[in-house]
Amino acid sequence: MDLNFTPQEEAFRQEVRQWVAENLPPDISHKVHHALRLSRDDMQRWAKILGKKGWLGWGWPKAFGGPGWNAVQRHLFEEECALAGAPRVVPFGPVMVAPVIMAFGTPEQQKRFLPGIASGEVWWSQGYSEPGAGSDLASLKTRAERRGDVYVVNGQKTWTTLGQYGEWIFCLVRTSTEGKPQTGISFLLIDMKSPGITVKPIVLLDGEPEVNEVFFDNVEVPVENLVGEENKGWTYAKYLLAHERTNIADVNRAKRELERLKRIAKAEGVWDDVRFRDQVALLEVDVVALEMMVLRVLSAESSGKQSLDVAGLLKIRGSEIQQRYTELMMLAAGPYSLPFVREAMEAGWQGDYVGAAHCAPLAAMYFNYRKTTIYGGSNEVQRNIVAQTVLGS
Repeated sequence: MDLNFTPQEEAFRQEVRQWVAENLPPDISHKVHHALRLSRDDMQRWAKILGKKGWLGWGWPKAFGGPGWNAVQRHLFEEECALAGAPRVVPFGPVMVAPVIMAFGTPEQQKRFLPGIASGEVWWSQGYSEPGAGSDLASLKTRAERRGDVYVVNGQKTWTTLGQYGEWIFCLVRTSTEGKPQTGISFLLIDMKSPGITVKPIVLLDGEPEVNEVFFDNVEVPVENLVGEENKGWTYAKYLLAHERTNIADVNRAKRELERLKRIAKAEGVWDDVRFRDQVALLEVDVVALEMMVLRVLSAESSGKQSLDVAGLLKIRGSEIQQRYTELMMLAAGPYSLPFVREAMEAGWQGDYVGAAHCAPLAAMYFNYRKTTIYGGSNEVQRNIVAQTVLGS
């Protein structure tokens, strides 16, 4: 197994690096490198720039309007974007629902929905978790009853990330109560402007309404918005979750944040502390190990060999690494990492009077990243899945 990049792959990297340098807005890059709040406009502005180039669907095959890159090219693209300070692409459209529509949707659904996703024009949200159905997703209770040419949807979704911006939402809904819970679930595409949909923000510890509750009260959804077959949605959900968990690992963001951690440690005068530097070194070893795991998967895909499904492993290690670098940043900044008044920081005074500006976002980032070991399937559940895969049930 050769984990080195070929000359052709390195040339591809340079092409991507140059294009990103020329097209990534500096104000957005500055926000990403300093963990400042990204607005809806910031995120969608970058998505549209990628869309115009044909790279927002960077993992898509040419048949659906993507660049048709192989696994290594996709990895190099993600790495160069992350290191340059590009925002993490909101994954619900291009990374999650689009592959499901490509694999299981009708030609009419593909023509209707994929162009808006590829261009960055349409913002998608995910409707999976419910108050009583998180890691145990098969327990979901949101009901869709077919009445003629429509499904009437009633129920509630929660932890809907950036749902306040959503224009469409893909939802798992219960269409049957017979048999095992997994057999009665269907996959619906729902226009969030439909009458009967209410979105309520959930304000998190960092003060941001990043997640939301979404309520469905007799919402009518055309039958043609059903993806695949009725009661077969669990199959499509598992297909999508593999994309989500691999995306959560995000080794390229970890490499960028590792460098930010080093900058903060040097600025705060703790870089010369051998014990602290040991912790940074241990983290760096784990980041390199995670990257090697990713490269092993890429090598297997490139050679056509069947690789072990490591989505759960990548999610576990990637999420733990994300929490560790936020913890070390807080330790490096000490009392200057205390929670802050965001409006004051954005007005410019907090960087002068309450510690260095690079310390101001640290508490918010630390609080926010407590979620990483829970969402996308909690790490405890992922460990059970990995154990069953390796040892057998």
